[in-house]
Amino acid sequence: MARGRAPGFESTREEILAAAARLFARQGYPGTSMNEVAEACQVSKPTLYHYVRDKHELLMQICEGHVQALEALVQEVRAQQLAPEAHLRALIGRFVREYGQAQNQHRVLTEDVKFLDPEDRARLLEVERRVVSAFADAVAAVRPELQDQRLHKPLTMLLFGMINWTFTWLRPDGELSYESVAPMVADLFFGGLGSVKIPDTQVAPAPA
Repeated sequence: MARGRAPGFESTREEILAAAARLFARQGYPGTSMNEVAEACQVSKPTLYHYVRDKHELLMQICEGHVQALEALVQEVRAQQLAPEAHLRALIGRFVREYGQAQNQHRVLTEDVKFLDPEDRARLLEVERRVVSAFADAVAAVRPELQDQRLHKPLTMLLFGMINWTFTWLRPDGELSYESVAPMVADLFFGGLGSVKIPDTQVAPAPA
C-alpha cells in the first residue's frame, strides 16, 4: 500500500513554492540553487526533494499555479453573472489586485518560463490562451461591433499590456497600491485619460 502524504504536506509545499518564487524573482531561475531554496525554506535538501523532484519541477509548479489561479479568477467573475461592462471591470480589477499579491510568481512566469521544456510551456500557454479568450469575449460583449471587425483580441492584448507589466514599476511600498491602480486601468481602458478618477489617497504633486 502506498504511503499517504503527511498532514500539512500541501501547506508546506505552498510555502516552498512561495520561497522559491521570491528567490527566482530576485536572482533569476539560473542564478538560484536548490541549496538556496532549502535554506530559505529552513528545511534540509533531502526534505526539499520530498516535495519537488528537481528545480525544473519547482519552476513549473510556480508558473502553473499562477496561471491556474488567474483562470480561477475568470471563473469566479463569470459566476457573478454581471452586466457586460461591470463584468469586464471586475476582471480587470481582480487581475490587477492578483498581480499585486503574486508579484514574484508573475515575474517568474514572465521572465523564466523560457527555461521550461517545450511541452510544459505549451501546457501553460494553453491556459493563458483561455484566459485571454475570456477577456476578449468580455470586450466583445461590451462592444459587439469590435468582434465583427476582429478588433476585440488586439484590444485585449493592449489591455494586458497595461496589466502584465505593472510589476516593473509599481512598488509595494510606493505611493500607489495595486488596489488604487486597478480602477485606473479600467477607467483608462474604457474612457481614455479624461475618465481616470483621482484616488481618495492622493499623491502629493511634484515640486515645481
